[in-house]
Amino acid sequence: MTTAASLIPAGADLEELADRASTCTACDLYADATQTVFGAGPRAAPLMLVGEQPGDQEDRQGRPFVGPAGTVLARALADAGIDPDRSYLTNVVKHFKWRPAGKRRLHQKPNAEQVRACRPWLDAEIERVAPEVVVCLGATAAQALLGPGFKVTQQRGRFLEWDREPLVLATVHPSSILRAGDDQARRAQHASFVADLKVAAGALS
Repeated sequence: MTTAASLIPAGADLEELADRASTCTACDLYADATQTVFGAGPRAAPLMLVGEQPGDQEDRQGRPFVGPAGTVLARALADAGIDPDRSYLTNVVKHFKWRPAGKRRLHQKPNAEQVRACRPWLDAEIERVAPEVVVCLGATAAQALLGPGFKVTQQRGRFLEWDREPLVLATVHPSSILRAGDDQARRAQHASFVADLKVAAGALS
């Protein structure tokens, strides 16, 4: 199976990685995406937040978490007392997977082959940023890093064992809060999301 590993030169910094990723064709998603959406944030951020993939606005603007889910995330980070300038934002998959629905582009979940193809970019980001804590946002990110059997609903909000040095925990993706049925449900889910982020914040130096 083709992955992005061959595109990553030893010793490349984040800027060079982003440049290399801009021409990545390791999986088929590049063909329908506007552009690669690489991670963004400080080079030595103590916190890394990892989502599934860019959405419609991220694909258009070329930056992670600039759409509606990003607005939810920004508010939750503020409520958790986390400085966004000390956070690195990225996704497991760097291209937007979608299907047309009239004039809209609807999000589609990347499959296991697409996640595996793109995974070397995320591994390289973790190595270069060297965060103290990695927070997986949603099931796709959590399963990519922690294994396919991981259940966010059962294991969220606590630090877990894995094969890397940073502490890691998982929580929901902020887009799930947008899909909640009513205002009361959204408020409850937001509060739980903030509580998970506060666990991460408590471990930051």
